[in-house]
Amino acid sequence: MLCDLLNHDYHHNLSIFASMLRFQVLLSCIMTLCLATLHAQPPSRAEVLRGALRQERDCYDVTYYDLQITPDMETKSIAGECAIHFNALFDFQSMQIDLFDNMVVDEITLNDQEATFTRDFNAVFIKSPVTVAKGRKGIVKVKYHGIPTEAKNAPWDGGFIWKKDSNGKPWVGVACQGTGASLWWPCKDHQSDEPDSMRIACTVPSDLRFVSNGNETSTTILPDGKIAFEWKVSYPINNYNVTLNIGDYVHLQDVFVSEDGDSLDLDYYVLRENQEKAKLHFEQVKPMLSCYEKYLGKYPFYRDGYALVETPYLGMEHQGAIAYGNKYKKGYSGMDRSGQMLPFDYIIIHETGHEWWGNSVTSADIADMWIHESFCTYSEAIYVECLYGYDTAMTYVNALKSTVANTKPMIGTFGLNREGHSDMYVKGMLFLNTLRHVVNNDDLWWPMIKNMSDTTFKYRITNYEEVVSFFNEKTKLNLTSLFEQYVKNAGLPVLEYSIKSSRKKVCFKYRWNANVADFNMPVELKVGQEKIRLTPSGKWQKTQFSVPPEFEEQHFYYRRKQIE
Repeated sequence: MLCDLLNHDYHHNLSIFASMLRFQVLLSCIMTLCLATLHAQPPSRAEVLRGALRQERDCYDVTYYDLQITPDMETKSIAGECAIHFNALFDFQSMQIDLFDNMVVDEITLNDQEATFTRDFNAVFIKSPVTVAKGRKGIVKVKYHGIPTEAKNAPWDGGFIWKKDSNGKPWVGVACQGTGASLWWPCKDHQSDEPDSMRIACTVPSDLRFVSNGNETSTTILPDGKIAFEWKVSYPINNYNVTLNIGDYVHLQDVFVSEDGDSLDLDYYVLRENQEKAKLHFEQVKPMLSCYEKYLGKYPFYRDGYALVETPYLGMEHQGAIAYGNKYKKGYSGMDRSGQMLPFDYIIIHETGHEWWGNSVTSADIADMWIHESFCTYSEAIYVECLYGYDTAMTYVNALKSTVANTKPMIGTFGLNREGHSDMYVKGMLFLNTLRHVVNNDDLWWPMIKNMSDTTFKYRITNYEEVVSFFNEKTKLNLTSLFEQYVKNAGLPVLEYSIKSSRKKVCFKYRWNANVADFNMPVELKVGQEKIRLTPSGKWQKTQFSVPPEFEEQHFYYRRKQIE
């Protein structure tokens, strides 16, 4: 309905959209207060077991997962087996893996010997009869079955999505970021540990197709007429990126040629009735990849290829198999969030950005998920600037400024699987745009961003401290106070100022009122036809102008307060 309204009267409905966003901000504030009350309580054992790197998790490093599952669409259940290959990092006799307690563990073996185990909330503790020595390689095999959590509103909550397409055929997907991959398969469910590679196999009815991460390596027709699909991932992959897609898919193929001549396979898996629509709509992928390659480096998972998979939910950044559910519309579900009627599909652009930010560059703890979402949302602005120019990009960056709540930090609570506030998207983009203009040197800024995603942090697990150190080192500036203010604090810095005019001059007094004591960030003013850059501190400063100054606010994100 909103799409029809937009076509009828764009400006009227942009106002409606703004009202909707203000309501969302109010709702977000209410939820934040509820969460603040909840999180004021001591952490529960379940939270600690889910989020902390305790000894039973720290003792081993996962090198490879071999996951095999068989879903039953009628009962909405799955049965499977997962082999977890690991290296022992120090001597141990007890190790923790994770699997939601609504899933039944049928058997566990450790190095081909039946193992005893206990369950504590969603954690499974495996006991070894002998000490597993440091440096020893091992394999834990888990056979299990059950009815996995069903998502109520994917991808905002985790779980399976059991739907049917317009022809009545099963259409199944899963989204589990935040909630955890352990809602559907046993693993070491912590972002700090990625396997070097992975195999995902699934058996489905003969009239359906299974699509996962990496490359399809085999299909086998079984005696009962079902088909066993096998997919292999040749790069490190985060657990929440491992995906399952089942449907009556048609496979469309294309090729993107990189600047250096390399060919990247483009694979699109779409519902049968949408193949003609998809061919036209996905033409925007190639120019997008060209822009990202220019600013962020080559697509990071070249061997595994790039894929879009049509899903019964809006989208998710599943590595090499991006979930696409925007229904072939422009913008966000048909709504142009920037107010500029830019003709691109938001889900394709945003979720692809995650291939660099989140999938290649990954935070060690979900508390640092701002690294994923802030840089990924900023990649949207990079794309807009690449195709439509700087001025359009600045409008894009600032379009949703009024929706930022500034009620809770973008960074979360470590060791408890608690992410920060959803401001990490728009506020994160505004913060990075602010940093760009603090640096004030695009010849330094763009190579630095490319170095970050394509060299220094590529295929890396990282954290807040490393990111701040990287920016300080590359810019030769001390940007720590800016990161502390924007990432670790909820509120914005406030520029307090006064303007007093006399006959011949204007006296301008100014200072920062910020959460961080040594906060020091420039501001830009326009005085007549001249642009002026001032660097306020926490102490009052003053200067004189010939005419009253105007504030240039597209480049820096802060609040102003005039003092009489």
